Amino acid sequence: MRRPIRWLTVRWLAIPAALAALFTLTPAAQSNPVQTPLATPVTVNGNSGGSQTSQCGFISGNPSQVVVVNQPTSLRFKLQGQGQPTLLIQGPVNRCVMADEFSGGVIDVPGVWQQGTYSVFVGDRTQTSHPYTLSITQIN
Repeated sequence: MRRPIRWLTVRWLAIPAALAALFTLTPAAQSNPVQTPLATPVTVNGNSGGSQTSQCGFISGNPSQVVVVNQPTSLRFKLQGQGQPTLLIQGPVNRCVMADEFSGGVIDVPGVWQQGTYSVFVGDRTQTSHPYTLSITQIN
């Protein structure tokens, strides 16, 4: 009788381990990479900030969005948020833009982006979290 019980115990121990692995991978699934050219604008909603400090305020350990630029492309990153939002774009070209007191929580970053992979983080200058909407559009 001990053998079936031990077999069941081993099986039951595998379930929490599998669930822990699944929930550990979930944040990375938030940022499905998009590639240029963009057929339609990309819109991402979430909460700003995080526990990691950066030159661009407090950010999450995972990017809000990943953008793969296949050839030099004109893109506009527009963030609408509350609090003191920041926009950190890391890749072949790095940018950190912080909303000021006159912007009303809006950050607008148009430009030509070189080929490569960019990780986009929505942060906050204070260690707080606020809702935001990030849109990425291709400029013709």
